[in-house]
Amino acid sequence: MRNLRGLLLLVGLLIPWVGLLGQGAPPDIGERTRGMQRMDGFVPVYWEASTGKIFLEVTPFERDLLYVVSLPAGIGSNDIGLDRGQLGGERIVRFQRVGPRVLLTEPNQRYRAESGSAAERRAVEESFAASVLWGFRVEAEGNGRVLVDATDFVLRDAHGVIGTLQRTRQGTYRLDPARSAVYLPRTRAFPRNSEVEVTLTFTGDQPGNWVRDVVPTPEAITVRQRHSFVQLPPPGYTPRAHDPRAGYSGISYADYTSPITAPLTQRFISRHRLAKRDPAAAVSDPVAPIVYYLDPGVPEPVRSALLDGARWWDQAFEAAGYRNAFRVEILPDTADPLDVRYNVIQWVHRATRGWSYGASVTDPRTGEIIKGHVSLGSLRVRQDYLLAEGLLSPYGRTDAPSAEAEAMALARIRQLSAHEVGHTLGLAHNYVASAQGRASVMDYPHPLVRLGANGRIDLSDAYATGIGEWDKVAITWGYQDFPPGTDERVALQNLLTRARERGFTFLTDQDARPTGSAHPQAHLWDNGVNAAEELVRVMAVRQAALQQFGETAIRTGMPMATLEEVLVPLYLHHRYQVEATVKLVAGQWYTYAMRGDGQEPLRAVAADAQEGALAALLGTLRPSVLAMPRPLLALIPPRPSGYGRHRELFDRTTGPVFDAITPAAGAADLVVGLLLDQARAARLVQQHALDPSLPSLESVLERLVAATIGIPVQDGYEAELSRAIQRVVVDRLIELAATATMPQVRAMAAHRLDGLGLRFARESADGAEADRAHRTLLAADIGRFLAREYDPSRPTRTVQNPPGSPIGDLDDGWWPAMPERP
Repeated sequence: MRNLRGLLLLVGLLIPWVGLLGQGAPPDIGERTRGMQRMDGFVPVYWEASTGKIFLEVTPFERDLLYVVSLPAGIGSNDIGLDRGQLGGERIVRFQRVGPRVLLTEPNQRYRAESGSAAERRAVEESFAASVLWGFRVEAEGNGRVLVDATDFVLRDAHGVIGTLQRTRQGTYRLDPARSAVYLPRTRAFPRNSEVEVTLTFTGDQPGNWVRDVVPTPEAITVRQRHSFVQLPPPGYTPRAHDPRAGYSGISYADYTSPITAPLTQRFISRHRLAKRDPAAAVSDPVAPIVYYLDPGVPEPVRSALLDGARWWDQAFEAAGYRNAFRVEILPDTADPLDVRYNVIQWVHRATRGWSYGASVTDPRTGEIIKGHVSLGSLRVRQDYLLAEGLLSPYGRTDAPSAEAEAMALARIRQLSAHEVGHTLGLAHNYVASAQGRASVMDYPHPLVRLGANGRIDLSDAYATGIGEWDKVAITWGYQDFPPGTDERVALQNLLTRARERGFTFLTDQDARPTGSAHPQAHLWDNGVNAAEELVRVMAVRQAALQQFGETAIRTGMPMATLEEVLVPLYLHHRYQVEATVKLVAGQWYTYAMRGDGQEPLRAVAADAQEGALAALLGTLRPSVLAMPRPLLALIPPRPSGYGRHRELFDRTTGPVFDAITPAAGAADLVVGLLLDQARAARLVQQHALDPSLPSLESVLERLVAATIGIPVQDGYEAELSRAIQRVVVDRLIELAATATMPQVRAMAAHRLDGLGLRFARESADGAEADRAHRTLLAADIGRFLAREYDPSRPTRTVQNPPGSPIGDLDDGWWPAMPERP
C-alpha cells in the first residue's frame, strides 16, 4: 500500500510535465501574435482583443529592471488613503527562464556584496531569501525571445487595495474577475518603460462609512492599477554618501564585503542625476536639466501659483552653480503622467481635505531618482481660504471674494508646491527652519498673522515667498558637481560648517512631533524664534479676530449655521503654537552632532525658558480666554435641512443646539494632554534629578492645578467652562497615573490625584449646587481609580534589557524614503 501511494504521488507530479512535453515546442512568436495589437517599447506588449488577454515579450533574461505598481484612478478618500496617482514601492526584478516557465524574481537588495568576488556574492545571495513574484508559462518563442501570458499577473490586487480597506475598517472585499479587465487606453509601451493598466472591481457586503461617502455603489469599488516595467538608469551616476546634517532621505543596505573596520550599513542620499557641462566653471549649464510637468487639470489661478512655487527651486540650483538646470512646464496632452520620462505635479481630488505627497521612483541600487511624482490635494487651498475668512470676517459691505483671503490661499499653495517638489528632489523636512528666518520651504508653515496699529488683522506676510537659504545649502550639498581634483568629502563638510556659522541647521520629523520629541525650536506649523513668546502673540491675534467675528465671516445667502465651519479654525488658531511651546518644558537643545565637527551635542533648555513656556501654556486655560463672545453665540442656530453635521465641526453634547462648552474642553485638552505626555513627565523627573534648578514634575503639576482649580470666574458661563477644564485635568492625570512607563511618574500622578480627591471631598459641601455636584463626582472618580483592585491577569510591566548573547551590535537598516504626510 505504501509503494502504491508513492507511485500515485509520482504520477501526479509527472502529469503536468508530460502534458507540456506532449505539446511539443512552443509556436513562433510571429505566428502566435498574428492578429494581436503590438505595442513596441522597453518590454513589448501584445493585446489579444478576442480573449481580452495581455502578453509580454521577454528578452533578454537575467537583466535587472524596475517594477512599480501604481494607482492611476483612486477612491477619493483621504482617510482610506488610496489616491489617484499613488505610487507603490520600487522593486528590482529580473525575468528568468526555467524550461517551459519564466519566473519574475526579485533579488534581495537589503543585503549585498558590493565589492566581493563571485564566491562572496554567492554567499550573501544564498544567505538571504529572494522573492519570486510570479511564474509565467512560455506561450511562444523565437530568436531568444519568449512570449508569456501576463493576464492573470496584471489582473490581481498588486497594490493591496483589499488590505488597505481592511486596515481602515471599510469592509471585507474581494476581487471580482468578471468585473475586471485590461484598461487599453492607458496600456502603452515607451522606450524606457512599458505600462499595463487594468480596471479592477472589488466587491463586499459590509462597506464602511468612508467608502459610502465616496463610492456610488459601495458594494462595488472600481479602481485602476498599473504595472510598470522600467529601464534602470545607465552607468555614470555617482552615489553621494549620506550625512545626517544635510537634510536628505535616501537608501541603505548592508554590505557584507565592507572591511570589519568599517560600518556594515552603507547609506546614500536620493537625488536626481545632474551634472555640469563644465564642472570646472563656477556657473554652468547642465548636461541635461531637471524638468517637471504640471497637471493641466489644475484650474486658474491655482495653476499659475503652483507653477510659480515649483519654479522657486531654480533659485536653489542657481546658488549651486547651475544655469537653467530646473524647469517646470505644463504636461502636454499627449503625455502620460505615469510615464517614467516625466517628473509630474499631479492635482488630486478627494471628498475631504488631506495630505499632499512628494514621492518618487528611485533606483534601489544607488538612490538615483528616476521620476519625481508630486500629488497635491485640491482642497488644501480652500482650507487656507477658510482660515483667512475666519481671521478677516471680510463680507461686510460686499459679498465679493476677499482679495486678501485669496492672496493668502495662493501664497500657501505656492509654498506647498515648492515643498512637495522638494521631497521629490530628495529633501527631507527641516522643521527648525521657521526659527531660522523661514530658512526652508521644507518646514510646515503656519500663517504669520499680525495685528496692525489699528488692531486690524494683517495677512500681507502670511507665507514666505521664494526659496529659503537652507534650501540653497541643501541643494548645493546634494547636487554640486565639483571640479576635478576636489576632495568631495572635505568640500561637503565645509558647506555644512559655513551654513552652521550663518545660523542654518537641519532637524527633521522625529525631532518635531508634539509628543515624544523635545527640541525647543523644531516644530510643525509654528513661527518665531521663541515658541512661548509667539504663543502669547498668537493668542492676542486670536482674541482680536474672535471679537470681530460675526455674520460677516460668511456671504449673504449662506445659512447662519455655517458660521461654525469658519469659527472652528479661528477658535483653535493657537493649537500648533501650543504644540511648539510645550516642547520647551523639559526640552533639550541638541544637534545632529558628529565627532570633530565642533557642535554642542546636548544641553537642557534653561529653567527660565521652561517657566516662561509653562506660564504661556497655562494662560491659554483661563475660562475667560476659552469663552466665546456672547454675541457670537446668538448667531449660530441648529443646522438647516441639507447642511448636516460633518467632521469639520466641534463635538457637541447639546443635540442640534450649538455647544458653547465642549469646544473649550477640547481646547484645554490640547494643552493638558501635551503637558502631561508621559515622556515629558519622565523627562521632568530626570532633569530635576540631574539639575535641581530645573523644573520638576511635582512643580509642573502644582502649577497646573493652581491655574485650573479654585480660580475666580466672572459669571456662570465661565464657571461652567472652569468645571469642564478641571474635568480635563483630572482625566489626564488619571491617564498618566494609569499608563506612564516610568514608575515615579505614575507615583507622582497618583499622589497628586489623592490630594485632589481629598480636596474635592472636603469642598463638596461648599458653594453652589453645580460646584458641589462637580466636586462630588470628581472625588468619586478619583477614589474609584485609586481603589481599583489588582488584576492578576494583567501583567506588570517590567524593564526589558537589550539582548546580551550573542554579543553584537544590530543596525536597524536606517530608514525608507518617506512620502509627505503632514
